[in-house]
Formats: sequence, C-alpha cells, structure tokens
Amino acid sequence: MTAFSLALTDDQETVRDWVHTFAADVLRPAAAEWDEREETPWPIIQEAAKIGLYSLDFFTTQAFDTTGLGIPLIMEELFWGDAGLGLALTGTTLAAAGLVANGTQEQLFEWAPQMFGTPEDVRVAAFCSSEPNAGSDVGAMRTRAAFDEATGDWVLNGVKTWATNGGIAHIHVVVATVDPSLGSRGQASFVIPPNTPGLSQGQKFKKHGIRASHTAEVVLDNVRVPGSCLLGGKDKLDERIARAKSGSSGRGNAAMATFESSRPAVAAQAVGIARAAYEVALDYAQTREQFGRPIIDNQGVAFTIADMRTRIDAARLLTWRASWMAANQQPFKAAEGSMSKLYAGETAKWVTAAAMQILGGNGYTREYPVERMHRDSAIYTIFEGTSEIQRLVIARTLSNVPIR
Repeated sequence: MTAFSLALTDDQETVRDWVHTFAADVLRPAAAEWDEREETPWPIIQEAAKIGLYSLDFFTTQAFDTTGLGIPLIMEELFWGDAGLGLALTGTTLAAAGLVANGTQEQLFEWAPQMFGTPEDVRVAAFCSSEPNAGSDVGAMRTRAAFDEATGDWVLNGVKTWATNGGIAHIHVVVATVDPSLGSRGQASFVIPPNTPGLSQGQKFKKHGIRASHTAEVVLDNVRVPGSCLLGGKDKLDERIARAKSGSSGRGNAAMATFESSRPAVAAQAVGIARAAYEVALDYAQTREQFGRPIIDNQGVAFTIADMRTRIDAARLLTWRASWMAANQQPFKAAEGSMSKLYAGETAKWVTAAAMQILGGNGYTREYPVERMHRDSAIYTIFEGTSEIQRLVIARTLSNVPIR
C-alpha cells in the first residue's frame, strides 16, 4: 500500500504542468466559442490526441498511479481550463470505467483501444445508464436485455438519456435489466460495437452548461450483440443472479460499480471549475477599485475570498483522500467517494456564484468567464448522483443500511 502524502512526485508535477499548459493555451482561448456553438469540439480532441493527452495510454497511466492522484490532478487542470471542453476530452473515460469495473481482461483489451481511436482517427465512447424514468432510481430501469438461447446473442430494447457522447460514440456501454424481479441487482452492462443495427441517437439536449460536451438520448430497438459483449461473461452473471435470488447480499450493480469508481474524478473536475472562478474573482478584487481602493480591502469581499479558497482546498483534500483510498483498495467505510463528490460539487456551485457576485454586473456578462463557469458548475450537484443521493449514500453507509 502506498503511504498517503500531499507531496507530489516530480513526475506528477511534470504531468500536471503539461496538462495545465494545454488547458491554458488551447482550452481557455477556445472555451467561449465552443460554448456558443454547442457542438462536439473535434478539432480540440484531435489536438489533444496528437500530443498524447487524449489517449488510452495516457489515461491508463494516470489511473494506475499508486498514489491515486494521477486522475484527480489532470481532471482539475483540464476543467480549470474549461468544463465543457474538459468533458469532451474525458467523457470517454466514464465508458472506460464501466468496462474496467464490470468487464474481463480480454474484453478490456478488445474494446478499450477502440474507445479512443488514434491521433489520425479519434473516437469517443459513451456510458448509457440513465433513462427518462430511471435517474437516481436505478432500480426503475426499463431497458431490457434478453438472451437468445438459439444464437447465444443478447437483444436489447429501451431508451437511454443524458448520455455523454450518446449516438456519436464509436463504442456504447449500456446498462440493461436482465431480470426485472431483482431490481438493480438484476442488471448487467453490455458493449455495443460500432455500426450495430438498431442503435440510434434520439434527442440531443440543449443544455444550461457544459455545452461543448455532447449529451443525447440513445435508442435501442432490437439491438442484437454477441454473447461476448456481456461484460464479465454469462457465467459470472448467472452466478450473481443466483446469489441475488437466494437472498445473498453483496455488491454487483453494474451502474453503481461504475459511478463508485468515478466519483472522486468527478469531484476533481468540480474543484477545477471552482479554482478557475476563484482565481478570476481574486484578480478582479485586487485590481477593481471603488471609493479609491481595491474592493478586496472591503471586509465583505475579503471574507468571501477567504471562504472560497478554504472550501476549494477542503474539497481537494476530500477528493485526494478518496482517490488514494480507491487506488489502495481501502473500502469506503464512510462513503468517502460520495463525500468528495458531494462537497466538491456544492463548492463549485457556491464559489462560482460568489465569483459572479464579486464581479458584480461584469460577472453577469459573457465578457468574463465566471458566468460560463457558474452555468457549468450546476451539473455537479446533479449528474453521477445528485447531492441528495450522495447524502443518502453517506447516511446509509454510516448506518449500515443496504444501498439498492
């Protein structure tokens, strides 16, 4: 087990600074344009791929950092650059996390490279879990996967919603119900290969924030995939279903396994957004003069700046702790992953709102970036588990109540 430390290694600092430079030189100058266009920023993804930033090798290397800090460090820097563009560059990693959490080694080797493509032919992947009537209530999922005994295929039908890269992805990872009687314990994940008949994009959403990231419905109409596309394999699924039917407890929900592993990374994204807004507010408070002096000389502004920085640092510490625990196979006995996501998401919303207030009328205009940052931050108390769900997970973990 790697000892927990707040001191970064030379390699970590080098990678952090490299990603920061890309965020400053490429993402920030393009952020406003792609926010207005509300389109997938393929040129930005291609530029990141050319330098090795958008690649399976890069994200895998960071994910295997034994300190657990590789992914949080790069997430914070990318989202410090811009949240919409950051999510366009990292949305594929959620599908990859679903593959890692539920798939076999053979499936990982087969599908993970296809999720990213190559610098000459960049691709994205999508993780499809939420449905129109099944967001926080994962057990209400209606998408069905039926096994065809004659062919060994699985046939999927249903509609997914809020899917990052949904419909434009090369690879879709879809969570579906295989045994409705078991609720969330009767679900499994499937890889949908490219150009599979029956999969199509439904509505593309026009969003309040993170608008450079593609979000859409995914429609599954008799989508037939080989048995090898069931993540983990049928033997493992049959064993899990049998245990659930016998009343045995234990983890095994496909969607929750993915979200549990991704929450500290999402928390780091929120920290990046908050830090960016704080830096704008601090600079503005130091240079904006009213009544003959910088506005930071006013106690009300100064105290707000102090609270902003304190909350950001606290959120980062919670995130780093959860990331270290996950990397070192330490159980989240107090739902530390959910703690990090809850606090960082709430911090991002509060800090960006405070930054707008400090900038006054300027903060409300698109001439300054805090307006966009505030819009981007709103999703961090909603997606990958709302703040209310995080609190429920924490409370149930503390009280030893099963999370279904």
